[in-house]
Amino acid sequence: MRKILAIDVGGTKLIYAVINEKGGFLTEVKKAATPKNIHELKDLFEKIISEYENDIDMTAFATAGAVNIDNTMVESSTPNMPYGYNSLDFASLSKKPVYVENDANAAAWAEYKTGAAIGENNNITITIGTGVGGGFIIDGKLLRGKSGRGGEVGSMKINGRGRICTCHRKDCWESYASGTGLKKTAEEIAASDEIFNKSIFKNKKPQEITTYDIIEGVNKGDEYSKKVFDIWQHDLIVGLINITNIFDTESIIISGGLGKFINTGEIENAVNSEIVVSPVRVKLASAGNYSGMIGAALLACEKF
Repeated sequence: MRKILAIDVGGTKLIYAVINEKGGFLTEVKKAATPKNIHELKDLFEKIISEYENDIDMTAFATAGAVNIDNTMVESSTPNMPYGYNSLDFASLSKKPVYVENDANAAAWAEYKTGAAIGENNNITITIGTGVGGGFIIDGKLLRGKSGRGGEVGSMKINGRGRICTCHRKDCWESYASGTGLKKTAEEIAASDEIFNKSIFKNKKPQEITTYDIIEGVNKGDEYSKKVFDIWQHDLIVGLINITNIFDTESIIISGGLGKFINTGEIENAVNSEIVVSPVRVKLASAGNYSGMIGAALLACEKF
């Protein structure tokens, strides 16, 4: 059975382990801080790969950023990655085959093969974190588009409130439905609505309110927090309605840190009440925190 060194690269940390072709872990998961300098990051990649290279068949990267159609490099990296990341030659890091995939796509493949979407040949995984990522399985295949950048749902335009996204455009879905979007909504309501003056967080400045505060407030029955969360969840639902109408998918899998705080049944009912296609199921991801590594490893096996 083939062995794959899987490395999941984020803006602040990376995790890695050796995985078999069925998605099982053969080593413990290790982690390291992501260097802010591209040369240091490359050196770290080479160090990790050299540790395992004699015992593996290939290396698979799940990474933030848009990956090219050949799965060999990151063509457009996110702002929290080192400058020059989009020019890194991943193939040069190892004598064995190297595969690169967007982390949201990798997570979607893991859910399809080992998680909440097993047996569903049409499904979408939406990853909600600092941003919003999407991975689309269409007729049992990963949707990648003509250039490899398909599924960039975070950049989908919605009829928003003129909010500037991290990409410097207005009203991207990500700027509302992400963790960053939840914080921004909290700030806006705190600064403009009298309800904040009765909140348990009224002694904080609007910019000091965090996503953790809002979740805590909802759990404690704080009306301000509930209003913020309801607005955020509505913004999430708007995007899910659009996606469902376009792709007529069997299920939507919600992944990421904020997923555990939403009511999937409530969201499913709201989406199904608005769509014009057949009903969709909304479920939480089950492949776990290592879904990016698992998905990248399984995709690498498909490629090589």
